[in-house]
Amino acid sequence: MLVNKDNIQYGEIKAPEVECSSKPIVLNDRTMEEHKGKIIAAMQKEKLDFLFIYADREHGGNFGYLTGFEPRFEEAVLVLHVNGKAYLLLGNENLKMVKYSRIEAEAVHVPHFSLPNQPMDTELNVEELIRRAEISDGQHGGVVGWKMFTSKKEVNIELFDVPYFLVDALKQIVGRNGSIENRTALFMDPSDGARAIVNADEAAHYEYGASNAAVHIKAVMDNLKEGKTEIELARFLNPSGQPLTVQTICASGQRFTKAVVAPRDKSIEMGEPFSVTIGLRGGLTCRAGYVARDEEDLPMDQKMYIEKVAKPYYAALATWYSSVAVGVTGGEIYRLVEQAAPKEEYGWYLNPGHLISSEEWLSSPFYKDSNIVLKSGMMLQMDIIFSVKGYAGINAEDGVLLADRDLRDAIARRYPELWVRMAKRRRYFTDVLGIQISDDLLPLSGLCGYVRPFLLDRKRAMFLKS
Repeated sequence: MLVNKDNIQYGEIKAPEVECSSKPIVLNDRTMEEHKGKIIAAMQKEKLDFLFIYADREHGGNFGYLTGFEPRFEEAVLVLHVNGKAYLLLGNENLKMVKYSRIEAEAVHVPHFSLPNQPMDTELNVEELIRRAEISDGQHGGVVGWKMFTSKKEVNIELFDVPYFLVDALKQIVGRNGSIENRTALFMDPSDGARAIVNADEAAHYEYGASNAAVHIKAVMDNLKEGKTEIELARFLNPSGQPLTVQTICASGQRFTKAVVAPRDKSIEMGEPFSVTIGLRGGLTCRAGYVARDEEDLPMDQKMYIEKVAKPYYAALATWYSSVAVGVTGGEIYRLVEQAAPKEEYGWYLNPGHLISSEEWLSSPFYKDSNIVLKSGMMLQMDIIFSVKGYAGINAEDGVLLADRDLRDAIARRYPELWVRMAKRRRYFTDVLGIQISDDLLPLSGLCGYVRPFLLDRKRAMFLKS
């Protein structure tokens, strides 16, 4: 539904109850078997003999989708054959993980994946070690890194984002009678990638991160105070040891001084812009606005912030949330957001949303003229970022799950506490924020739709006139 900025209001409303999951949910064996089955089916369709799935500390989502774990500081490779046989190529300190892997696999010790100057006591070179995973001449394989290229100037399946020494060895092994191609899309493509759709167990698994991220951000918002330092506020972003998916942000005033992107020992000052972000597996929450009680606390040339920035932003946000539903195309959402807040005027230039998973950004169906249909099981991030000249930014990112009746019933039956949280969040959208949402839309975050442009005013927020 297209929302006009004239229908947006800033006033006193009830703040949301930001509840979170109290414990992480481990994916069950049935779901992990389903993961393997989906990938094997995709390999059969593409007539691939094997997949060579690379992972490192920052890029392990596709590897972890099958193994259940990601490398902590080394590199690793999972070789999966179309017949289901699997090999784990692991470094010195990761070798023990083969016995914990969720996919049954045989270990191949590859010390080249270990840290610099650690023992490399092997008589075999990289090519010979990879051959131990039963990759041989004439085979056709897919290389899976973390990036699915979409360039219009190159043959995308011929671009590889894994280390050269591995790609070179693979080419030597399969020879002229074989081939390797970038097949990361089998996992990540927004139209039919295996990871684009989650089941009820995965929804509960990922809601843990999404809901906790929201709790941390709400704590920072409610403890924000002039004179506190970024470091003091960042203590409310303690992730309890859970992996982060992005650099944590807690910044006021001029950001990136001396190229520092982490929270600094800088005091918060009245009238400054402020932004805070934490991303956990399953969801990221971000809020950006002013350290202010009202427009009187702003610099003289920025006092029209509500009219010039906050209201059009909230119109775009409300348009997104009220339009996203099973069966709608990503291109239609893009077009509606563009109508609500033209990008040339409001400076947004990235996709107005994307898929989320164990990464902050998996891929995106939201781009101009996209014909990708939104499906049940997609986890989506509302990610509209304004940049209006003369004003600080505004941002209110959170995630949602699209769920048809069958998936909703499965969640309610298997995870009743999660279902209660989602139902409360839905009621907040309609009853407090005035945004009508599809039955398909289940908020993963308790902050979904809640925007306080003046962060020191804890009573007022943006909402849609009824």
